[in-house]
Formats: sequence, structure tokens, C-alpha cells
Amino acid sequence: MKIISWNVNGIRAVLKKGFLEFLDEHNPDIICLQETKAHKEQVDICLDEYPYDYWNSATKKGYSGTAIFSKEKPINVKYGIGVESHDQEGRVITIEFNDYYLVTVYTPNSKRELLRLEYRKKWDIDFLKFLAELQNKKPVVFCGDLNVAHKEIDLKNPKNNRRNPGFTDEERAGFSNIIKSGFLDTFREFHAEGGHYTWWSYMFQARKKDIGWRIDYFCISESIKSKLKNAYILKDVLGSDHAPVVIELDD
Repeated sequence: MKIISWNVNGIRAVLKKGFLEFLDEHNPDIICLQETKAHKEQVDICLDEYPYDYWNSATKKGYSGTAIFSKEKPINVKYGIGVESHDQEGRVITIEFNDYYLVTVYTPNSKRELLRLEYRKKWDIDFLKFLAELQNKKPVVFCGDLNVAHKEIDLKNPKNNRRNPGFTDEERAGFSNIIKSGFLDTFREFHAEGGHYTWWSYMFQARKKDIGWRIDYFCISESIKSKLKNAYILKDVLGSDHAPVVIELDD
């Protein structure tokens, strides 16, 4: 079972930049997208190999949004986390299979000057509560753009970015709470060293110079650690300012 997660920074834009060829080459069983910036009816896409597609779009057009395309039919689908103040922005989709839940999430950014940090702190608490409720029923796999570099090795210039959005103590603590709640950062199960990034600014040739941040993740319940076979970043895949991230699990 191969699952890919990718912040596409606009699905209509990435469709013009090789998205269908990317799917053909990497052939995931499921692909989870963040920052789709579109409603389903606005997107001209037909994926015969992925007959089960689910979209959660923001009330505000051209903003946020998530989608999942799956070869396998889930037994249940849920949109949002059940908190009205959060569920207007299309940030979460959960699909349920017999043995686990799969959640895709596009975590709110704290914005410049940390204008949305207080909201982000509330989001982190409520999203973790949502994950914990799922995990009480069966194991959870969740993925997406979490908009935080957890540790100093997760970004190129940690000292220069202290208190910047995505690297505040509060946001990092929010991710630490996820780990303390029984989830594994799957990439770190295979790669302990720094220098691995999933997002690069469009400015200053950051991607060419590999001045990046690791802010896209796959996390899984510790109870299914034995099923985890690999986790990696497709850093050379272009089309967005984010790279896709991948996990492979035993069925």
C-alpha cells in the first residue's frame, strides 16, 4: 500500500504542470492533496484508476481545500473535525477502512507577524482531540501540510527563523503533543539526519539552493509501526512549492 500526500498549491495549476504524468509514474494506491484552492466542479479531471474521490473545499473560493483520490472504496467518509469554527476552510478529510483511518489535513498557517497564532494554537488542540477520538477506535494514518518544522534539523536556518510562522515554540509544542499522544513521525523512522525538506520559498532561488523546511508529514499510530515499510520525500517532483511525501505500508 503506497500513499502519497502533496500540497499542490492549486490543483488547477498543478494539472498544467505534469500532475497526471506524476500519478502514472508513481502509481499510489491513494493520493491526498492539500491546498487544492478549488471546488470539485471547477476542476476538469477524470482519473479512471481512482474511482473514489472526496473533496472538502473552503467556503471562501480559491482558498485552502483538501482532496483524496483512492483506488479502494472506504467504508466511511467524514469532512472536517466537527468544530464549526474550523470547518469552514475545507482543511480535513477522513476516510475509514477496515483496519485504520486515513486523515489528510492542511493545517492553518500562523501568518506573517503571527496574526493567526492564537487561532493556530486552538486548532492544534482541537485537531489532536479529533485524532485521539479516532485512535480510540482503530489505528490512524494522517498526512498533510502541518505548517510546522518540528525540530531544528527540519529547516535549513533555524536560528534565523525563531518566532517566524511555522517555527514558533507554540507550534513546535503542538507537534510534540502529537508524538506524545502515540503517533510516529514516519520519516524520522528512516532518516535521523537533517537536510531533508518538503517546502521551499519561491524567493531567492531557495529550492535550487535547497534552503527549505520539512513541514509535510505522514504520522501513524504506534500500534501499526510494524506495518511501516518506508517513508520518503519526492524532492525532485516539481509543480508546487512543496514536494510530495510518501509512505509504504503492509496491507
